[in-house]
Amino acid sequence: MTTRVGVVTFPGTLDDHDAAYAVTTVGFEAVPLWHADADIKQVDAVIVPGGFSYGDYLRCGAVAHLAPVMQAVRSFANDGGPVLGICNGFQVLCEAGLLPGALLRNAGLKFVCKPVACVVTAASRFTAAYRANETIIIPAKHGEGRYYAPQSVLDTLEDAHQVVLRYAPGQNPNGSLNDIAGVTNAARNVVGVMPHPEHAVDAALIGGTDGRGFFLSLNHTLLTADV
Repeated sequence: MTTRVGVVTFPGTLDDHDAAYAVTTVGFEAVPLWHADADIKQVDAVIVPGGFSYGDYLRCGAVAHLAPVMQAVRSFANDGGPVLGICNGFQVLCEAGLLPGALLRNAGLKFVCKPVACVVTAASRFTAAYRANETIIIPAKHGEGRYYAPQSVLDTLEDAHQVVLRYAPGQNPNGSLNDIAGVTNAARNVVGVMPHPEHAVDAALIGGTDGRGFFLSLNHTLLTADV
């Protein structure tokens, strides 16, 4: 049976079609999930994609995490369902309390739009297809991507190997603490990443194919805390 992956759309989402395309390139079925619906249609996984949900009013993700669909996504995640948040989706998952920390304005207060080199540093439901410490290049495009958490939370993330993606040395585009580009929850089923793997799944496009592993990982077994 084909894996069914729900892709959430809020008013202001702009990468939902890209995420759906990425899902189909690895042989899965993309299932649209509308922000106002509390039914996630019995999907096998959920992607909360990038964009500017609700115009980023108040702060990024602050309104979106209250949407009816996110109540269903929260229950799905708490039951062990795989959930991936990309860029604005990462911000939404942090606002929803599904991931620790917050995403702040970039250092220098400038919007970043460029490919970045990242190192896959830990296994999760969305990084299990990568080799240990594999370096990948995927696009980044954000104005609020600087990962922040209190030192005690950072220590827990590092000790528990919950930092799944880190900007390669000299590649940190936003001032994220510990060069963090992506984290997972303790159960490793919820992942948030700031760069965009869905823009790097097709060799015919500029982004290349280094992002495909995030989607292929749904067919891999998570064996260890380290990749």
